[in-house]
Amino acid sequence: MGSTIRARVVVAVALTAVAAAGAVIGGQPADARAVASAGHVQTSIKWDKCPELAPGAQRDPRQACGTVKVPLDYRRPNGETITVAVSRIATAKHGRKRGVLLFNPGGPGLQGLDMPGQMARTLPKGVLDSYDLIGFDARGVGHSTPMSCGLSGNGLLAIFPYPGSGGSIKGNVSNARAVARQCAKIGDRLRFFNSANTARDMDRIRQALGAPKISYWGQSFGTYLGAVYASLFPRNTDRMVLEGNVDPAKVWAKMLNTWNQGMKDRFPDAARVAAANHAELGLGDTAGEVTDAFVALTARLDRKPATVPGTPVAVSGALLRSVTYQMLQRNEMLAPLTRLWKAAADLSAGKTPAKADVAVVRQVLADTPPAKGVPADNQVTMVLAMLCGDTTWSRKVAPYADATAAARAKYPLSAGMPNNIRACAFWSRKPIEPVVKITSHGPRNILILQNRRDNATPWAGGQGMRRALGERARFLGVEHGGHFVYGTGSACADKATVAFLSNGTLPAENASCKGPRL
Repeated sequence: MGSTIRARVVVAVALTAVAAAGAVIGGQPADARAVASAGHVQTSIKWDKCPELAPGAQRDPRQACGTVKVPLDYRRPNGETITVAVSRIATAKHGRKRGVLLFNPGGPGLQGLDMPGQMARTLPKGVLDSYDLIGFDARGVGHSTPMSCGLSGNGLLAIFPYPGSGGSIKGNVSNARAVARQCAKIGDRLRFFNSANTARDMDRIRQALGAPKISYWGQSFGTYLGAVYASLFPRNTDRMVLEGNVDPAKVWAKMLNTWNQGMKDRFPDAARVAAANHAELGLGDTAGEVTDAFVALTARLDRKPATVPGTPVAVSGALLRSVTYQMLQRNEMLAPLTRLWKAAADLSAGKTPAKADVAVVRQVLADTPPAKGVPADNQVTMVLAMLCGDTTWSRKVAPYADATAAARAKYPLSAGMPNNIRACAFWSRKPIEPVVKITSHGPRNILILQNRRDNATPWAGGQGMRRALGERARFLGVEHGGHFVYGTGSACADKATVAFLSNGTLPAENASCKGPRL
């Protein structure tokens, strides 16, 4: 799914947004609109300067920022409030404005405050003339009352629990317990940072913008969040684009398990790039040989991590798999990924990698400091808050060990990680409400974009989202690899997305598009 983890590596957790069909208060269904509208509702936003950026980051100078106050607990709308940071680029033209287009980058835990500027660079004039572009950091994320478990070291790798050498999960069990204990120190507050409440916050943003409806573009985990919003607030939902999808029926453990098939489907794209450069890389002259070499390399690094020259960083099998998972999400990263494999293979063999390859390793593993005021473990904390706070996980260790061993044998590229135990097994607090059921009730106004070879939210996730939304949605499948659809080389998919946002035209049932050649 789509989150970035600071452990000298950027790792995507690419889950998508929460599937919810009715708010549940005290175990009984409640009217979601009434819940989100109860208590004091902010009806305007004071636009001003945006928070300070992280070092090296850039921002569209047109972007302005503000805040919206929302209840910590929507069951107590007049109780404690938290702050949600919101941004805007007012691109809509007078007389042509349709409304507002709200973005979420997924993760969970990815900051979305600067998405308007990022998306403005890719959207055509017709779309920009129709919408003001709106971004936000979801509750608990970035500049929106950021949460922190105070995690460091192994705690930052809690989302990607690769087994130890030989497949042992004993270390994973110990780490999961420790992370759960650390997060328990926050107390009850973390329970309210779940997907359903995030969707309710989106409706508070809508009201503060003075918009009767919102259009929405969600990526990865953000697709689930969009589906939750569309189910909780169908009458407040305008046009919605869901890109790289979570299957709402698999939230969350079963969705993580799909990473096994996703890696199997996507890895050959990078393996073919490596095979085409076998004379230089020496990793194999067929995709199959490269795959075997990668599995053997990561196993060696499990047994004996290799230190990167001039740094304190040791490349382990877990680290190399995690970075591979992240870089597979974008086609432009496939060639650098093969250089990373070459460098890791040389280091493991006791050879000195080429300077250019060492430079790639250092760049990929560089530790980027967070923005001022954002805790270093903020994203990991919020990934755990969503995964563990949306659903209840089994607390028995043995089934995780069995499932990890079985997956490790069937899917060697993933090494059993997707099925392994996580801190959720030892989470100290139960979810405050049941998972919201994604419903097919509502207008037909949702476009599902899904790549065939998406390793983060695999093809089956898009199909599951289509089943959950029923006739409310149309599914556009693209014969392409990677986590992102729009703006990645499929003119057919781009045209369909723009047509939908511009005039509401949805593609035909079971439509498909070709992807670019790799």
